Amino acid sequence: MPKIADIQETPNPNAVKFILKEPVSYGTSHSFKTAEDAAGDELARSIFEVGEVVSVFYMDKMVTVEKTDDAEWDEVLPALAVPIRAAASVQTAAPANNGQAATAVGGAIAAAVAMSDDPRLREIDALLDERIRPYLAGDGGWLEIIGLEANDLQIRYQGACGSCPSSLTGTLMAIENMIREEIDPEITVSAV
Repeated sequence: MPKIADIQETPNPNAVKFILKEPVSYGTSHSFKTAEDAAGDELARSIFEVGEVVSVFYMDKMVTVEKTDDAEWDEVLPALAVPIRAAASVQTAAPANNGQAATAVGGAIAAAVAMSDDPRLREIDALLDERIRPYLAGDGGWLEIIGLEANDLQIRYQGACGSCPSSLTGTLMAIENMIREEIDPEITVSAV
C-alpha cells in the first residue's frame, strides 16, 4: 500500500497530483477519462467510485485526479486519499527499458512510435522525452503521440494537462515551434 508523500496543486485548478512513496507502475502511464474506461483497472475504478471525478492518470509514484467544476477540494481530497492509500504497490523490479517511459493506454504501449517507420517520429518522441514530458509530469500530466500523418503530428494530453487551458494553447504552440526548429519546419501539431 503506497503512502502519500505529498499532495500538490497543478496549473489546472481542477486537478491535484498525489506524490507517493511507493510506485503504482513502472515507466508506464495509465489514463482514464471515464469510470467506464477505468472498469478494468482497480486503482482508477476505486478513485472514480469516490464521485466528483472527471479523470484519473497515474504513472510511477504519481497519481493525478481531476475533479468536477462544482466539487470542493476540501471535501474531495480526504475521500480520494483512501483508495490511493489502499492501492497495491508495484512489488516487482522495474523493467529494463533503457530509461525510456512507455505509454500504456488500455494496454497499448506507445504504438504510434513503435509501429512507424518514419524516423521523424522517433526524433520527436526523443525530443518530447527530453524537453517536454518531464515538465508536464512535474505538473501532474503527460502526453502521448497518437500519430504522424503527412506533416500533422497528433498528440493527446493526459492527467492535469488534459483539460488545462495552457496546455491547449501555449504549450501546444511551444511544442510545435520546438519541433519545427529542431526536426522539420513543415510539421504542425494538434491535440486530439
